[in-house]
Amino acid sequence: MQFKRFNSYPMILWHLHCELYNLKDLFVGAELYGKKDDGLYPCRVLKIVENGVGKTQYEVALLGENKKITENAILHGEDLVWKKTPFNRKILKSFIRESTCRSIPWVLHEKLAQKHGISTDLPEELRSKFFLQGGQLVNRTKKRKNENRNNVGEANGESGKFKRNKGETGKPDASKEENNQPEDEPVKYPIDDLLVKPGPDDPLFTDRPSPSRDFNVPMDCIGDLLMVWDFCSSFSRVLNLWPFSLEDFENAICHKDSNLVLIVETHSALLRILIKDDGEYSLALQNKKRKSKISLITWTEYVCDFLEMINVTELCSCMTTIKRGHYGLLDANAKLGILRELVCHALETDLIRGKLDDLIEQRRALGATVRGEALEYARKKREEKEQLKGESNGLVVKENSMESTGSNPHMAENGEENGDMMEEVISSRQSNAFVNSRKQLNGQSKKGEKQKLDPKVEAENITNSNEKEEQKQLTGEKKEDQEKKSKEKREQRKEYFKREMEKRSIRTNPLGKDRDYNRYWWFRRDGRIFVESSDSKQWGYYCAKEEVDALMSSLNPKGERESSSTTAGKILS
Repeated sequence: MQFKRFNSYPMILWHLHCELYNLKDLFVGAELYGKKDDGLYPCRVLKIVENGVGKTQYEVALLGENKKITENAILHGEDLVWKKTPFNRKILKSFIRESTCRSIPWVLHEKLAQKHGISTDLPEELRSKFFLQGGQLVNRTKKRKNENRNNVGEANGESGKFKRNKGETGKPDASKEENNQPEDEPVKYPIDDLLVKPGPDDPLFTDRPSPSRDFNVPMDCIGDLLMVWDFCSSFSRVLNLWPFSLEDFENAICHKDSNLVLIVETHSALLRILIKDDGEYSLALQNKKRKSKISLITWTEYVCDFLEMINVTELCSCMTTIKRGHYGLLDANAKLGILRELVCHALETDLIRGKLDDLIEQRRALGATVRGEALEYARKKREEKEQLKGESNGLVVKENSMESTGSNPHMAENGEENGDMMEEVISSRQSNAFVNSRKQLNGQSKKGEKQKLDPKVEAENITNSNEKEEQKQLTGEKKEDQEKKSKEKREQRKEYFKREMEKRSIRTNPLGKDRDYNRYWWFRRDGRIFVESSDSKQWGYYCAKEEVDALMSSLNPKGERESSSTTAGKILS
């Protein structure tokens, strides 16, 4: 692929796809299909046989159900075919993106090429158009154009302006072009966390605080401990079990007392669920003619019956110790293993499944109510906007009509009479002078009346305008108060629905992951944030506010896993 000039991803994917599909040199252990007796059978390559003639043969094992070997056969290379390609297009595309630093022509990363012994020398057909500089492939034509552009800018005295404009628009400046460095495309965040590089505008990220690991049970038991405790706490009403803290449960698991109340009640509650289900465990008890009542003395017998039913080798070895009455001497792995199996079987009972169905229906009803209220609020807002828009349009129409009638309202009332008078006007100069003199006299008399009425009218207008302004202020304040109250009410409703949703949680999901794929867990009945390693072998927790703040300061929002929409946002909420 080095220095190949494929125009697009599909072309290079098709090229690699065909190369991998038509593999000629098969390897030992490859699973594919072989042609034999006009049929196609799954097989595995056991040995490569060289017959000296130039044709390679392969000793294969024909596979049956569950990949069991039925017989061996020797087949030619053309009789072996890949029914499914060893790599799909998605895997190839991501591999190409991570392995190359440039496309058209495609250039591998320098370290990757050196690692696999791939030549980094340019082929003859590309040397006239490209050259290598600082490990980067540079286009000769683009370099020449950039140099000419810089020379022209300097000749016209515009080089400073050109650089300033480049800097304002966020494009690479002339100094970068002079160094012949490839232009960096803007990165669209969030991206994969391991690809995020520190930027000049980034805040100061603190070091990831080390979580506390002072657990009483072994590290490989923490997952089972949390799972059993979370199940018992979530379905405590169905189990008729009083809720207990994680710390008490952990101490009870490590205690050596065989009849500890918390342990006895937990086992008894889970066993009663299995008995009520009338399933396999209930039938096993009927065959042994045991009573359905579990007591402090007989609970271990019911546990042994359950272990006999599931027939798990690791747990069956504990039956002897339990029957002797020394349950407390079992290690934490065995105790949590028994409880884990009890929880898994309890989840399959009709009682627990019915409870889960009820919770799902309740969550759906709450979600429908939330959506209905949001739609109703949006509808009211839309109607208010349309009403305000209609009122503003009405005011504009009214102002336009007033302007069309003029400042004197008598002109609009007597418009028809004036029109008739214009048609019958006397053409003589005397009549015109008489009319003009009468108009002047009428105007003087009207001005005198206006001057007499002006103080009273002005006082009335002032009082009316003041009253209108006060009414507007009052209505505005009322609207602001109403909007504020409605907003507070909506926020309270949102919090209420959020709490109700949390009460009806069906399962506990991780908050998210960090850049190293560590998972973060939070349980409603415990204030700690638990950290699970990517291989589930290490656990820790954060409990103090300072530790959580330091953890938040170490998360980079530019990464897909640590962004505010995933891990960081859920930890904050």
